[in-house]
Amino acid sequence: MANIIDGKSIAFSIRMRIKDEAEKIKMEKGIRPKLVVILVGEESASQIYVRNKERACAEVGILSEVLRIPASIKEKEIVKRIKDLNKDNNVHGILVQIPLPKHLSEINILNEIDPGKDVDGLHPLNMGKLLKGEAGTFIPCTAAGIMELILSTGIELAGKQAVVVGRSNIVGKPTAILLLQKHATVTICHSRTVDLGEATRRADVLVAAVGSPAIIKEEMVKEGVIVIDVGMNRLGEKLVGDVDYELVKNKASFITPVPGGVGPMTIAMLLKNTLLAAR
Repeated sequence: MANIIDGKSIAFSIRMRIKDEAEKIKMEKGIRPKLVVILVGEESASQIYVRNKERACAEVGILSEVLRIPASIKEKEIVKRIKDLNKDNNVHGILVQIPLPKHLSEINILNEIDPGKDVDGLHPLNMGKLLKGEAGTFIPCTAAGIMELILSTGIELAGKQAVVVGRSNIVGKPTAILLLQKHATVTICHSRTVDLGEATRRADVLVAAVGSPAIIKEEMVKEGVIVIDVGMNRLGEKLVGDVDYELVKNKASFITPVPGGVGPMTIAMLLKNTLLAAR
């Protein structure tokens, strides 16, 4: 039976350290770290995520502001708002809540954010620095949180087989890079992978981030695997992950629950990046 990796508890510890650091910056330099979130449209999941970010900022002494923009806005108008925020010295972090309405280009809009305020870590300059392993860069929040959860188990990653299921720019790719930096041997799988189970059964560490309910079955993992479930899939009133949790936990040595695993860590890493930006 697996040990449950308590993302809520780990995230709470990180938030308390951030709270202390935010207070120190305020006392020493007179700076209150500030995050501005740009929310376009009325998408319900995005509304919930943004409210959670606002609450988390308030808890640790980070100022937050949400720019709520109608879904009909033109791309050039959002770009102008971002350029104004780039120039505002009282704003340290800028986050554009995605997904955006289909008529807007995520790439074009994210590329307009000042790399020094890009607390989501999605600007090409920050992604490039991550790829090169440069210290002090902004790491995409979910990927950074995943690594904290993995390292909390005490595993020595060097030489281990790590399998990442999912290749998004937000989770899959940056997580694979971070695992490589810890000298794991990394396999990335995705929707076109032939015989997914053949790859996942080799994993000492398995990160499931594909957005498909319970796609990882018990027979697809080996005994003692560490499982990080990034999936957030709604089935009726229930929230489930990408892993068949009840059965896979019988074989895993460590596993994250859904909810209460990766989710709280994503917000904790956003706060950490905002503090880094303020510094």
